[in-house]
Amino acid sequence: MSDPDRLKRVDALLDDLLPPPRVRAKLRIAAGLTQQEVAEAVGVKRLAVTRWELGETHPRRPHRAVYLHLLNRLAERYPEAAVPDEGMPTPTSEGGSG
Repeated sequence: MSDPDRLKRVDALLDDLLPPPRVRAKLRIAAGLTQQEVAEAVGVKRLAVTRWELGETHPRRPHRAVYLHLLNRLAERYPEAAVPDEGMPTPTSEGGSG
């Protein structure tokens, strides 16, 4: 594999990172959305959104891409909500579940 291909793979990994769970909830709340509304837009049950916001599970494909798109758009509109709280833990491995 050539170096440009490796760089593209690294970029793809970074572009696919979800914000920390509490930031996910802050973005939703800043937009005035309910967990049910997010769930319906993404195509999952409300419980899945609850678990994503608590950091208990993480969305899997294809829901991950849709949820990430929603969060990115919300972060553009509500940049103050996209800032992690001081002392907020950093994201760990985000294998999918939920």
